[in-house]
Amino acid sequence: MHIKLPSKMDDALRYLKYKLLPRKLFFRTMLLIFIPLIVVQIVSIVAFFDGTWGRVGHRLANNLTSDMGMVMEMVNKSPKNVAAVKQAAKRNLDLEVTIYSRKDKHEAVNRVIKKNKNELVTGFLEQNLKKKFPADLTSVYWNRESSLLTVFIDTPDRMFKFITSSKNIFSTSIFGFVAWMVGTSILLFLVAAAFLRIQVRSIADLAKAAEDFGKGIDDKNFKPYGSSEVRTAGLAFIKMKERILRQISERTQMLAGVSHDLRTPLTRMKLQATMLQGQDKEDMLSDIAEMEKMLEGYLSFVNGEGGEKASFVDMNELILSVINKYRTKDAFIRYRTNDQVSAIQGREQALKRAMTNIISNALKYGKTVAVALESNDRKLEITVDDDGPGIPADKREDVFKAFYRLEESRNKETGGIGLGLAITKDVIVSHGGKIELQDSPLGGLRVLISIPL
Repeated sequence: MHIKLPSKMDDALRYLKYKLLPRKLFFRTMLLIFIPLIVVQIVSIVAFFDGTWGRVGHRLANNLTSDMGMVMEMVNKSPKNVAAVKQAAKRNLDLEVTIYSRKDKHEAVNRVIKKNKNELVTGFLEQNLKKKFPADLTSVYWNRESSLLTVFIDTPDRMFKFITSSKNIFSTSIFGFVAWMVGTSILLFLVAAAFLRIQVRSIADLAKAAEDFGKGIDDKNFKPYGSSEVRTAGLAFIKMKERILRQISERTQMLAGVSHDLRTPLTRMKLQATMLQGQDKEDMLSDIAEMEKMLEGYLSFVNGEGGEKASFVDMNELILSVINKYRTKDAFIRYRTNDQVSAIQGREQALKRAMTNIISNALKYGKTVAVALESNDRKLEITVDDDGPGIPADKREDVFKAFYRLEESRNKETGGIGLGLAITKDVIVSHGGKIELQDSPLGGLRVLISIPL
């Protein structure tokens, strides 16, 4: 069930999800495991402190306070038997008792190391001392190094000093419990991360294989693995790839046959045209040349360079080779590049044809052409600027459609057959990139190509 929220609240939630949630599946899933795990640990520890830890701490502190009260009562009743009471307390209650007179008590308190005091250890005892001896002044000190506990109880007649082990009021089970909770949580986290990484890696490999296939790279070593759903998706991808390759092969064979069948009568017509005289001969040869040009364009567009294998292509060298073909033309071409990586994995002839189409169009409509190649760690960008008439903004998407021509006269010599930019876009998109038309700083058209590395 989907709850419809107000548009502003929905936009705010989308923004928070985009900013706060990790983008990778592995980290998102680990977050789903980690957050409930932390919540469970916190609830368990809080419940332990409020329940078992509190009850045990209060009981131990109450027992120790009762022992101290009993010793004080025995001393107050029989001051002459102080030595015997001290021995009995040491032997039976693990209490070392010292009694100070009123004039000696300040010196005794000053000799105690007061810097170590921990509410976690002494908190329950302090509460019980105040409850047991409300009329007396009590203080507790804990020496972490020796694990000894010093308790002062200042009564109107004398001051009692008790020294005992902190084990009598502090249960070390808290450390074992916390260590067990943290240890099991870390173990669960590591096991979950190991299994999840395998599942995520299988999805990432499937995505990489699909992306490579879209770029014309056929990874024959790809084998689905992971969960049953991922394996099913991988097998479906392999079957789909085989069907597409089979269709491409059948289409290529059919087009090769069509090309052969059409060229034969065109060649025969060309031979017959040579026997004509005058203007009829020129008109017929022109029509045949136009038909051959159209046929080449149609076949190239439909074939799409599908049979070419992918390899590493140095785009810097490729662009220079295309520019050098037009150095003899009556046009000025500038080229600028950087020292970053310019090699991509792709189909060299297809990329060369795309760049030839763009640069030849720029030279056709402008006298000055500027080509630039920039790259970073993520993508490679190519810009081609000219000072020609440009293309209206509302027509820039239409020019990428097959057989669309801005030239209304349909003259193949001035406007072509409308397949150049369509072929170029097909090549760029098949390499995972995109092509855009923008206004050029030179006053004409800018062609911006972006290809991921």
